[in-house]
Amino acid sequence: MPETHAGQKSKSEQLDFVNYFVSYGYLYHQKDMLQDQGRMDGYRNAILMNARSFAGKVVLDVGTGSGILAIWAAKAGAKKVYAVEATSMSQHARRLVAQNNLQDVVVVLEGYMEKLEIPEKVDIIVSEWMGYFLLREAMLDSVLYARDTYLKPGGAMYPSHAQIIMAPLCANLHTQRAGEYADELGAWADFSEYMRASNGVEIGGLAEYYDREQFEYLLQTAHWCQLSQAEIIGDEFNLCEMDVHDVTVPQLSDVRCDFRSEIVAETELTAFGGWFDVQFKGSAAAPAGTPVPLSTAPGAPTHWAQQVFLVHPPLSVMEGDVVEGSVRLCRQKVNHRLLYVQVRFTLLRGGAPVEPERTCNYRID
Repeated sequence: MPETHAGQKSKSEQLDFVNYFVSYGYLYHQKDMLQDQGRMDGYRNAILMNARSFAGKVVLDVGTGSGILAIWAAKAGAKKVYAVEATSMSQHARRLVAQNNLQDVVVVLEGYMEKLEIPEKVDIIVSEWMGYFLLREAMLDSVLYARDTYLKPGGAMYPSHAQIIMAPLCANLHTQRAGEYADELGAWADFSEYMRASNGVEIGGLAEYYDREQFEYLLQTAHWCQLSQAEIIGDEFNLCEMDVHDVTVPQLSDVRCDFRSEIVAETELTAFGGWFDVQFKGSAAAPAGTPVPLSTAPGAPTHWAQQVFLVHPPLSVMEGDVVEGSVRLCRQKVNHRLLYVQVRFTLLRGGAPVEPERTCNYRID
């Protein structure tokens, strides 16, 4: 098994470990996820309610963390479970496996999925790989590597299917962030006067750069939020749909879709919201006897919550108006685990544009 100490990794691997993997090595982070009832219910039901699908099978758990999914797979009757974890959390996973008397079934391996060697092909791959807006973190890359390398023909992925969903919003968050933006510009003006009066230095020439910096941070960065159903003001639409059995990394690296959403109330369009759903259906050759859904939509609180993409200035909309345009979701160039989102849209009333097309750019950091 490869060494997992930072000194044994390449520079790119060390940087990736510090930026991404390291936080998963702490129990407080694992505790946050284990307290997420929606997450836990979905995975527990998907595995234990489909015990017939797991009985006697060889299972691979990619990114096992504290080992909970591997333990459930063993409790469902799996013959062998290989639980892969890139961080030192693997040591705690071994402790929990032993505490639950499953050490003869569950084998915990520490290291990157791409660098380990699993001694046999597997019937099922289970993983909790989803990040914010589904694809942040890019952990699915490792799951797909495991699928292509170790999953038997006809084997099943848990979860098996996923969708990213978006909708226009009248988001409460817009008022808060727009207020913070105005406050920051006022504070800069006061700061500029202080620098002139007290220090004899003119800094007014930096005002436009500070304005741009705060606008990008407060109004063009996606925000984590627990939305209510009441904030959705138009038809939902799918940004993408995937079957985890055959989706590829290139397909996930740059996702595009056209959309059309009819507004259902007279209000203001202040944002677009985004979330994801996954399903545990098994594969065509080995379908789950009891398909199980897991949703992160508004009203189904999970630690993932929803992403809010603010529209500033907001648009007044009428019932029956149509918002149509396109969305692009791609990976950031500097860090492939983070995302860039572009929404281009036009508001139509009676089939005619209300104003010119807008292009809004966002980051999911």
